[in-house]
Amino acid sequence: MLTTEKYANVAEYMAGLPEMQQNVAQIMRDLLADAAPDAKEVLSYNMPAIKQNGKVLVYFAATQKHLGFYPTPAPIVAFEAQLKDFQTSKGTIQIPYDQPLPVKLIREIVAFRVKEVSGE
Repeated sequence: MLTTEKYANVAEYMAGLPEMQQNVAQIMRDLLADAAPDAKEVLSYNMPAIKQNGKVLVYFAATQKHLGFYPTPAPIVAFEAQLKDFQTSKGTIQIPYDQPLPVKLIREIVAFRVKEVSGE
């Protein structure tokens, strides 16, 4: 996170970002809304997230050097081969600002999470 400020909603979070981070975060926000049209946008752990069936699908957060994408641990394992070019940890994917967002991969991860929370 760029700040320790507590946000009331996603719009307030986005408005508080520096321009470059805001632009990348907005692309991610739009991508997630398109990838999971039945999901609801929420603020959780002071980060933008999308929620479906009462469960958070994914979170994201702007940091100084990268956009953090938090799809929970299972997709990190399931998509390990496709994530080899990214820094990852148990439930985190770091997407450097000097690289384009991996749109197809993000859509696949969101679809994976939709199935996971739907019990499919």
